[in-house]
Amino acid sequence: MSRTFAYCRVSTNEQTTENQLAEIEAAGFRVEPRRAICETISGSVPALQRSGFKKLVDKLDWDDVLIVTKLDRLGRNAIDVRTTVELLASQNVRVHCLALGGVDLTSAAGKMTMSVINAVAEFERDLLVERTQAGLRRAKAEGQKLGRPRAMTDEQEQEAISLRQAGASLASVAAKMGVSRSAIQRAEQRANR
Repeated sequence: MSRTFAYCRVSTNEQTTENQLAEIEAAGFRVEPRRAICETISGSVPALQRSGFKKLVDKLDWDDVLIVTKLDRLGRNAIDVRTTVELLASQNVRVHCLALGGVDLTSAAGKMTMSVINAVAEFERDLLVERTQAGLRRAKAEGQKLGRPRAMTDEQEQEAISLRQAGASLASVAAKMGVSRSAIQRAEQRANR
């Protein structure tokens, strides 16, 4: 007999998973509290690296059903979502996403939906890369300086290098100049070029 599980995720402690649980119940799914896994973790962390989700996967068995309110609860990255759904499908676990009309992502229609979503995500990623590269080319053509601004002026860098050459520690020079130790190291690298 199949069991129904819910996975609810929020990104910050200021958020709550209560709305997701209410939405699952309103959709007609009855999930026992012990089968509702809720966690607070960024969606950028792959699902299988989240402690709550790993515990959930360990509990799931053949023919179980996993309910999520939206795809982004499983992951922010389309590849991660697809990998997670494929893993669950290999264990014969059905994954229902309420935001997609309750479609089972492991069914033929669900796989097609996932393919379309993956194609759109890849297209959006490619467009973002193209826009970023075009913007960088335009800024460079206009003579704008790209990259992180330097932490110190040329004079401050010379003073820091002199202090280091006189035997001062990296930490003491960084503290005196009010910058990080890596800023002092970058200045030393520039001077040695």
